[in-house]
Amino acid sequence: MATKAADMLIARRADTRARADFATWLMMAKLNGFSALPAEAQSFLEGYRQLLARMTEADASEATVQLIYKSYYAEMGGSGTPPEIPSRASEPATDTGNVTAFRRPPPRPKTAASGPATKPRLPVALIFACLAVVYVSIRYYWR
Repeated sequence: MATKAADMLIARRADTRARADFATWLMMAKLNGFSALPAEAQSFLEGYRQLLARMTEADASEATVQLIYKSYYAEMGGSGTPPEIPSRASEPATDTGNVTAFRRPPPRPKTAASGPATKPRLPVALIFACLAVVYVSIRYYWR
C-alpha cells in the first residue's frame, strides 16, 4: 500500500519535531532541568534511561526518537501506521554534535580576464583631485 503524500509530509514533520524535542529534553535533563519538563517529556526520558541500561546510547536515542515520532505522527493527524522514515544514524556524524560545520565556498579560479589588467582601478587620491578640480571650476565659473 502506497503512502499518501500528505502522510509523508506529516511523517517528515513529526520526525523532525521528535528529533528536535528529544535533543532539547535531553539537554535540559543534563542541565538539571528535568523537573521543568512536561510530563510527556519526562516519561519519554524515563523510557530512554531504561533503554540505556540494555543498549548503546545511539540505539537508545534512536529507539526513543522513534517512539516520540509515532506519538507525534498520530497527534498531527497522520492516518494508519506511521511510514518508515530513513534512519539518520547512517549519516556521517561530526564531532560538533548537532552543529552544522561552516564551509567556505571554493575559491574562484583566477583567469587573465578576471585580474586587475581588465579594468584598472583609479586610486582614491586621483578621484579626490578630480572632484576638487570640478568643484573649483564650478565656483570659478559662477563668479
